[in-house]
Amino acid sequence: MENWKKHLQVEREHWEQTTVKKVTDRFPERKETFLTGSREPVERLYTPAEGDDHYLEEIGFPGQYPFTRGVQPTMYRGRLWTMRMYAGFATAEESNARYKYLVSQGSSGLSVAFDLPTQIGYDSDHALAAGEVGKVGVAIDSLADMERLFEGIPLDRVSTSMTINAPAAVLLAMYIAVAEKQGVSADQLRGTIQNDILKEYIARGTYIYPTKPSMRLITDIFAYCSKEVPQWNTISISGYHIREAGSTAAQEVGFTLADGIAYVEAALQAGLDIDEFGPRLSFFFNAHNDLLEEVSKYRAARRMWAKIMKERFGAKNPKSMMMKFHTQTGGSTLTAQQPDNNIVRVTIQTLAAILGGTQSLHTNSRDEALALPTEDSVRIALRTQQIVAHESGVTQTVDPLAGSYYIESKTNQIEEEALALIEKIDELGGAPKAIDIGFIQQAISDSAYAAQKDIESGEQVVVGVNQYQMDEEAPKDLLRVDPVVEKRQVDALHIMKGGRDQAMVEAALAELKIVCQGTENTMPAILKAVYSYATLGEICDVMRDVFGEYEQHVRL
Repeated sequence: MENWKKHLQVEREHWEQTTVKKVTDRFPERKETFLTGSREPVERLYTPAEGDDHYLEEIGFPGQYPFTRGVQPTMYRGRLWTMRMYAGFATAEESNARYKYLVSQGSSGLSVAFDLPTQIGYDSDHALAAGEVGKVGVAIDSLADMERLFEGIPLDRVSTSMTINAPAAVLLAMYIAVAEKQGVSADQLRGTIQNDILKEYIARGTYIYPTKPSMRLITDIFAYCSKEVPQWNTISISGYHIREAGSTAAQEVGFTLADGIAYVEAALQAGLDIDEFGPRLSFFFNAHNDLLEEVSKYRAARRMWAKIMKERFGAKNPKSMMMKFHTQTGGSTLTAQQPDNNIVRVTIQTLAAILGGTQSLHTNSRDEALALPTEDSVRIALRTQQIVAHESGVTQTVDPLAGSYYIESKTNQIEEEALALIEKIDELGGAPKAIDIGFIQQAISDSAYAAQKDIESGEQVVVGVNQYQMDEEAPKDLLRVDPVVEKRQVDALHIMKGGRDQAMVEAALAELKIVCQGTENTMPAILKAVYSYATLGEICDVMRDVFGEYEQHVRL
């Protein structure tokens, strides 16, 4: 094999010095160096010399360790990915109408966006909520709002993802309670809560509590759901927001898997069994415009996680080694200029996610760089998935780009770079420590700065922004949240409080405080408080009082 590779290298050099040089002497290539979306060099040509000699060990078959080619043996030949459209705005009633519309148009899963006050555990009447109620997602103050949000939507027949982190336990409890009021038992529920607090400290900022109690809440959810809500994915370890903050593809994988390692270690320290909670871990990745780099990224991440779970943590169940992941197309790639161009960008990103083997997908809408998406824009985004699923042909075979010299080389490269980052984070004492000293944040900041310099210099072309500009009229018919929404939400909150059993609320909150001060699992006490119609803010304030609040101490 080595002699064959040496012969191939000699033949390549001859080709470059003769055939290639004759052409490039007359017609030079467009650039001296070509780069991926993560600014990694791309060679003119890839050959079997860059491939992997260990097919069975490193690539293998779909549905088998190390799952490079996919977690299911037949992938989309058996079942298409879940088309999960992310939505939520204004009040529960308005979001409910959007969900019903999406289901009617063929969406096979719901994904709930919560407004900023909900994400950081404040009720709509809190002073810090002023001006933000219902703006970037739906406002949820209590079980009453959650009941309205899912009114008429059978929770035993729909899979729901909730993008919520610091107060994830409270929103999950509300969802369980709504299901039970519908007559749906918790063991029938399918879906995911994001529940990834480390990424919030790194890239997004909707944290509440310090690291240690936050990790306790997460492992409490792992333990509770393993017994009571066994089909629920208890965490969606998120690289999406790391990429949105400006990371490279390899950093997205490395930092996300380092967070995953921290969650597994915390669960093991809490006494949980790797093969009990391991199968319910899930991941959430971004899809950017560099099609082939993105496909390689997903394949590398899947192989790395399988090895981490088997070799580092000793998992025995193959399901614990399977990286199941949701993908969302890249919000940061969308442009306010010539927004219809975003339809093309989202289509490329959709192909990347599907060719990379995602389990579910949200496609962003063309107008999201300007405002919340309109119904028309959401429909086009959903249709993009449906056209790729049914008309493109890429779903008919498993991992169709496998064996491409470039894809396999890029998969290996991303794995090597991501592993080096994980090793560095291990040296620093793990992801929480690396976050506290600002290592991860600094690395992302440096990458974001380099990418922006490339755009401003014109090295990286962004159509409609730094090339191919045109005069445009101001956008019309954008979706805006009426300011009266906040007043309606606050009024409804006060009416609900006036009609509840206050003694029951106070007893439930007092019990929750005692549990938080001890070591019991917090989920049963949170559920009891939710059933009493204690509000999100009241429940989170109890935990703030016991746990304190996180403060950033990083130096960038």
